[in-house]
Amino acid sequence: MIDLPASAKIYLRPVQFADTPVNRDGEVARLAGGLLWFAAYELIAVEGGKRVLQRTIPIADLPADPRVRTLAARITAPRAALQLGERVIRMDQPQVMGILNVTPDSFSDGGKHIADPAGAAQSGTDMAVAGAAIIDVGGESTRPGAADVWEGDEIARTVPAIERLSRGGTAVSIDTRRAGVMQAALAAGAHLVNDVAALLYDPHAIEVVVASGCPVALMHSPDPAKGPHAGNGYADVLLEVYDWLQERVDAVVAAGVDRGKILIDPGIGFGKSLADNLALLNGLALFHGIGCPILLGASRKRMIGALSNEAPADARLGGSVALALKGAELGAQLIRVHDVPETVQALRVWRGLRDAALVACQA
Repeated sequence: MIDLPASAKIYLRPVQFADTPVNRDGEVARLAGGLLWFAAYELIAVEGGKRVLQRTIPIADLPADPRVRTLAARITAPRAALQLGERVIRMDQPQVMGILNVTPDSFSDGGKHIADPAGAAQSGTDMAVAGAAIIDVGGESTRPGAADVWEGDEIARTVPAIERLSRGGTAVSIDTRRAGVMQAALAAGAHLVNDVAALLYDPHAIEVVVASGCPVALMHSPDPAKGPHAGNGYADVLLEVYDWLQERVDAVVAAGVDRGKILIDPGIGFGKSLADNLALLNGLALFHGIGCPILLGASRKRMIGALSNEAPADARLGGSVALALKGAELGAQLIRVHDVPETVQALRVWRGLRDAALVACQA
């Protein structure tokens, strides 16, 4: 029997993933209504900012404590599909979000589409044909040290491409921190707001999202008002980012956004060290306890270079695919990437392996 202090904050992380639930009734649980099953939880209790308990518990032995049961219910509950225009994006399997930068200075592909909205839209269409469920259009670089962009320039960069993509039936998200850009992009046909500042940079951003009723992705960064790369480090990055996102989701719901339309993003590479990023990726399954789909954006990030002889951004395909598969293995519902065909192929093979394991166990 586990004695959980009444004053402790409780966390659950799904662990011991299994190939199949067949012939394992009561031994495994389904993660977020998706393709993964797990046999145990890592139970963590925190008091005074310190972990006072950390234990692996089979799902059948989960304590009856209401705090624990609430988390377990959130972890296993199916995630609602996203209605993006005429497209329905299911959250019961990993989907790909293709990155379309319309900037002169993105760390990865800046300048490629800056003066060519038709070419930008074609690139987005090509990604959709290759298997991207959503095209994420951004007009401001978020690389460290990037200059602020005037709202009018950001609108001029993104709206023409969004108009073309939405007319063609593509599901489109707008990657921005600014309310004016959100409003212009949604009017042009964008369906989802992806905000690296979690609606905290612009005081009017939450009003735009509430009024439109659109889904929104909330990303963690240490100090959104100062920019995505501020911050002074962490004592326990996994739990601190979890707490921040949980509080932010609760605040956005209280402001009038349907919880079923919120995605969460741990913000890999934003105000975090290599060790922080690795801890977040290894512990990613913890975030299912918030009860929202997880968006993972690790494509071509600096951490890949740090782990592979300082490979430049355009030579990080292998690392990007590895991180995408890591996200899929831990239940991330949306994987944001530059290299769509390669990532889609990798996820299709991963899905084939999952399906084959299930069939083999049923035979």
